[in-house]
Amino acid sequence: MQEVSPRDRFVTVYGRKPVLEALSDLELRVDKVVLAEGISGSVVREIKEAAADRAVPVRRASAHRVKVLAGNGRHDQGVVADVIARKMRPLEEALADPASAPRDMLLLDGLTTPANVGMILRTATASGIDGIVLPHRGVANVDPLVVKASAGIAFHAPILRSPDAGTAAETLSDAGYPLYSLDAHAGPNLFEADFPQRAVFVLGSETAGLSEAVERRVTERLRIPMYGGVESLNVATAAGLVCYELARRNGW
Repeated sequence: MQEVSPRDRFVTVYGRKPVLEALSDLELRVDKVVLAEGISGSVVREIKEAAADRAVPVRRASAHRVKVLAGNGRHDQGVVADVIARKMRPLEEALADPASAPRDMLLLDGLTTPANVGMILRTATASGIDGIVLPHRGVANVDPLVVKASAGIAFHAPILRSPDAGTAAETLSDAGYPLYSLDAHAGPNLFEADFPQRAVFVLGSETAGLSEAVERRVTERLRIPMYGGVESLNVATAAGLVCYELARRNGW
């Protein structure tokens, strides 16, 4: 069996206040805390005490190593923590058993704005979407900015990880999922079009659209009807409409 990367199980939180908040939330399971060598202060003491209260291991590492772990060289403040995301797993693992594989999914392609990614995670989870495919490359990482935009839901969202959107699109297509994208100039209307229960809806960058690798895997393009001269919607808003249209069709 292929070894699962920690990046497919953990959300890495950095910064003194976000780490302390994660330790204070008893609904979250924190795997470990890493502190940069030499840092101190009242908040650091609080972090160490909170970790001790919950029997969370605290390790020391060089400041450079902490920055590498955080993936952010400016805002880590010498502190990172790995929070276990219970519903996050590799896409291929989610598809391994056809009987229990996700039904409706979103695939994010090129969305680099943390606020949009966070809002999509929150809306998709609230509407009952089975999976949100969040590639490791080309999409905003699940960091404190995304967590904040999701109002903490990012820790509990059904996130499916893949190396990149193109690989995910290929994997999903090979598994028999049709891929649908949104296009203001498409013919079929999202609210009237027919699509099967097992389907993937691709959300691309507002500026660049879909990547070429994903575009060639798209089965059909759908439009969201708009009036008043409005040409397009924010991607998080469009995602919300897709999610709740799926929920409506599923019997809500």
